[in-house]
Amino acid sequence: MDHSISRRTFLKTSLLTTGGFWVATGTGFARKVSANEKLNLGVIGTINRASANLNALRDQNIVAICDIEDKLLAAAHAKFPQAKTYTDFRKMLDQRDLDAVVVSTPDHTHAVAAMAALKSGRHVYCEKPLAHDVFEVRAVTNAAARYKLATQMGTQIHATANYRRVVELIEKEAIGPVNEVHVWCERVWFGDGRPAETPPIPEGLHWDLWLGPAPKRPYHPGYQPKAWRRWWDFGGGTLGDMGCHYTDLPFWALKLRAPTSIEAEGPPANPETTPAWLIVRYQFAARGPSPAVELTWYHGGNVPELVKEGKVPNWSSGVLFVGSKGMLLADYDRRRLLPERDYEGFQPPASYIPDSIGHHKEWIAACKGGAPALCNFSYGGLLAETVLLGNVAYRSGRKLEWDSAACKVINTHKADRFIRRAYRGGWKL
Repeated sequence: MDHSISRRTFLKTSLLTTGGFWVATGTGFARKVSANEKLNLGVIGTINRASANLNALRDQNIVAICDIEDKLLAAAHAKFPQAKTYTDFRKMLDQRDLDAVVVSTPDHTHAVAAMAALKSGRHVYCEKPLAHDVFEVRAVTNAAARYKLATQMGTQIHATANYRRVVELIEKEAIGPVNEVHVWCERVWFGDGRPAETPPIPEGLHWDLWLGPAPKRPYHPGYQPKAWRRWWDFGGGTLGDMGCHYTDLPFWALKLRAPTSIEAEGPPANPETTPAWLIVRYQFAARGPSPAVELTWYHGGNVPELVKEGKVPNWSSGVLFVGSKGMLLADYDRRRLLPERDYEGFQPPASYIPDSIGHHKEWIAACKGGAPALCNFSYGGLLAETVLLGNVAYRSGRKLEWDSAACKVINTHKADRFIRRAYRGGWKL
């Protein structure tokens, strides 16, 4: 990909929701699998979230494992000795018996791995936030729809019972119509610039493959295997890490789609590393009879004024819906109607959203011809785009007017390079 992308080229190649430019390669390796058969899975990544995904899917046939670190690959192979091993996922995809692929890499290689798997005809499970930048998310979302493959984004909390009960309370207007939501998170990923030291690459670590499409830079242990989220070249900081989990709840409950504008504030932007704190305000248009919504994200110790004023419990992380009749506070496991005195004796609506069979099991069932998984890319893609647009607004230093159909910011050119990054030579979608 050319490292200097002009405005004209950017607009020309932007993926539209109707008719993108991605063309199937026609390899079509995937086979039809009956409900009683096991899928043949290829898994990219073996530790951290990848380890959890491997454990959740071990009842299927793990036939291929890929990792860029030899010792990690050997450890995974000891658990799945029947699997073939690879250090380059592109070579793994040449293995013809793969039905589906699990992408559990750092964010900066999500899209190249997921797109390659989709183009080869494989179903895909990909960790949140689906891709590193907005353009990649749209490309992968469109490809999944074009090829009609089963997908799931790794937002595991979506499968919990608590989220379902919150959605039911909002849909049944227990607090009235909602036009305001606040989302805050205690976790913080931030840094203060690029490391100056250039230690040697550890033996068995394929550093160039770990970098993938990101710009070439010397190895440093601060990047890999876990703290990569602090650097823009590899991740999206706290918002990129946690935004999809917490924003998923209002996205689902309020049937949100794409925001119309995004505005962010934080410390002076560092070109290398993500911020210690951030506040992002998203505006969503009315949806039928539902009113317009302002959703505000906070991290790094920031919380809503209602929390500061003591009107809402000071939970470490939370989602606060503000309605015309009251408020609803929730996190992964809890929910509370506020003010509590107004809801004494309240009877919640009868449960009507079915329990999930399991986040990973939803995807497995979809791969075998069942109903789409609930966080398939058509849903997860718009959620991920919304989250990532918060970082775009912060880094560009402007309030953004967003044209979702065209996948572009319409009021400034300053955001373009944060919507779509350039790849280094040898890498492409």
